Amino acid sequence: MKRAAPVPIEDEAPHILVVDDDRRIRQLLKTFLSESGYRVSSAGTAAEARKRMAGLSFDLIVLDVMMPGEDGISFARGLRKETELPILMLSARAEVESRIEGLEVGVDDYLSKPFEPRELLLRIKSVLRRTGPETVMPSELTLGRVTFHVERGELTRDGTTVRLTTRERELMHLFARQPGKAISRNDLYRDDGGGARAIDVQINRLRRKIEADPATPVYLQTVRGAGYILYTD
Repeated sequence: MKRAAPVPIEDEAPHILVVDDDRRIRQLLKTFLSESGYRVSSAGTAAEARKRMAGLSFDLIVLDVMMPGEDGISFARGLRKETELPILMLSARAEVESRIEGLEVGVDDYLSKPFEPRELLLRIKSVLRRTGPETVMPSELTLGRVTFHVERGELTRDGTTVRLTTRERELMHLFARQPGKAISRNDLYRDDGGGARAIDVQINRLRRKIEADPATPVYLQTVRGAGYILYTD
């Protein structure tokens, strides 16, 4: 696996439990996810995972299907009787029936082995977004003379409506969920054929509508290496 640049891990960072009987995979995933900013614990069996869960709180489990003793399907089925903790299941490409059975017992997503670490990271972020606590968005965002009315999805400048495209409205809603916090290009990215770099173009267009001087933005700023952040008054 290609090693990512280390990211400082905060106490409130999501805590992931990696459950896989392959010690090498456990260590690689622990290193990669830790370097991506997550807190990570690991277990080699379902029994060991239960011991970890008895003493620690987790936000997501990365769970292998094939393990000695109790397999991943059985473990996930038991968990679903007790908790809605998100589960991302790992399975070999040939294990089609296992993947189907895993989805039937309630796992949130699955990824076929072998996989690209970056895809695993994107899927983890996606599952955490879908299953995390619902964010209470503000009713409006004030950006100098510009106001974004969140519920209506309407942008106004001095009370006059400024037309937004559907994609620009989606971006504003994403920023409204996390005002004052950096959001990565991957999290802003929507698979519309333009690629993640298309986000840069869309951000520049949005700046023309909310900034007094788009060349020197005050509210919608670039965070080098992290993405974009929207500041409000």
